[in-house]
Amino acid sequence: MKVLHVGAEIFPLIKTGGLADVMGALPQALLARDAQVRLLLPGMPAIMQGVVRQRLVCEIGPAFGAARVRLQLGEVQGSGVPAYVIDAPYLYRRDGNPYLDADGAEWGDNQQRFALLGWVAAHLAGGEIDTDWAPDLVHAHDWHAAMCCAYLAAHPGPSVASVFTVHNLAYQGLFDANDYHLLGLPARFMAHHALEFHGQLSFMKAGLAYAQRVTTVSPTYAREMATEAFGFGLDGLIRARGTDVSGILNGVDGTVWDPQTDPRIGANYSSRTLRGKADCKARLQGQMGLAADPDAPLLAIVSRLTEQKGLDLLLEALPALVGQGAQIAVLGTGDADLEAAFVQAAERHPGRVAAHIAYDETSAHRMVAGADMILLPSRFEPCGLTQLYGLRYGTVPVVRRVGGLADTVVDASAAALADDTATGFVFGPATAGALAGAVERAIAVYRRGDVWQAVMRRGMAQDFSWDPAARDYIALYRSILGHGGD
Repeated sequence: MKVLHVGAEIFPLIKTGGLADVMGALPQALLARDAQVRLLLPGMPAIMQGVVRQRLVCEIGPAFGAARVRLQLGEVQGSGVPAYVIDAPYLYRRDGNPYLDADGAEWGDNQQRFALLGWVAAHLAGGEIDTDWAPDLVHAHDWHAAMCCAYLAAHPGPSVASVFTVHNLAYQGLFDANDYHLLGLPARFMAHHALEFHGQLSFMKAGLAYAQRVTTVSPTYAREMATEAFGFGLDGLIRARGTDVSGILNGVDGTVWDPQTDPRIGANYSSRTLRGKADCKARLQGQMGLAADPDAPLLAIVSRLTEQKGLDLLLEALPALVGQGAQIAVLGTGDADLEAAFVQAAERHPGRVAAHIAYDETSAHRMVAGADMILLPSRFEPCGLTQLYGLRYGTVPVVRRVGGLADTVVDASAAALADDTATGFVFGPATAGALAGAVERAIAVYRRGDVWQAVMRRGMAQDFSWDPAARDYIALYRSILGHGGD
């Protein structure tokens, strides 16, 4: 079975969120199950540098506003996964965020930049660009790659199977409908049942409407997307797809996230020997300017600072949490108002609250390893990887009961504590009071040392590797292709 994965970012080369982690880990897990996997990536600077041993596959010529487009084939440095790279300097050779300019505004030509990604994917699938290799199935990830499903549908040749994965329905790739002509698609594709969305052009709809199967990154989020509350105006289309839509839970790359071997943290540890975690906590308190108090419950937030993540609820609850004796450490960037609010909270509560308005992988690992709890009070959360990292590192999650958070954390009810199935603390309403109540329950258990360690160890014993997801994707691919996939 030959599968082409199409995405805009990949860990460790370029990352703005969980999509990069999926693109970095899932293909490796599929290769381990004997699928023939290749990637297609846009030639952004970090990708051009990190895909090594490149050779020219095809001179495509001018396309989508770029005077020169070439397709290269190499392999991702470190993993060895084969990867095509679209070398289009005019569209992709830009520093910083892959989607936003230095002022935080979307690049004005994002429509062309990501239409090209989908167009090349469709023509690769049709065997027109690389005569030595063509996939049996194209797997497109999020709106940036979704147009490949429309281009496949418009292609006059034999149909190629397609899967589209929604990583976050809130980000849809919406563009001016007056620029539809730039896509090179027949007029019939600009209709309400196709790409038109309330007078705009939606890349997300290209995947939802034209992929043979639609997946998302957790079973609960698959159900939530079909509701008005979580569907962002696309719930009707998703409901219409019926059983074509499913959820497959993301995993964790154990070669990157493992407290026993992680080189980024201050001390290594395991569920059998937790002493190193106390060292990580002490170092984190020192690095963040928190009081050196080994008994204070240390709560971490490693997140984009956005309303989606429920961080306004945390700000409202913060005085109550500090009053319960908690320390709070925040790592992330995002909305300017939230960034400023967390900086001000740190100034009001010196030694108890700390905010590092930045993001880097080393700091993220140190936060997860050093904290006692990881907070995810999200209003919606397609999967969430941070709670999975927390479980793996014995950092107990406190989460809202939505999306992948509901699928991965077992609430520490009295019954779950008694039968040793609890792995975290879960709350329902999106209110500061509900969040504070969950943290209060968590701190009460934290004060019961042996019980707390049992919750930590139960979380660390969970299997959230990529192998189960790879198995489920292989089964999905085979069901679409109608054969054993050899």
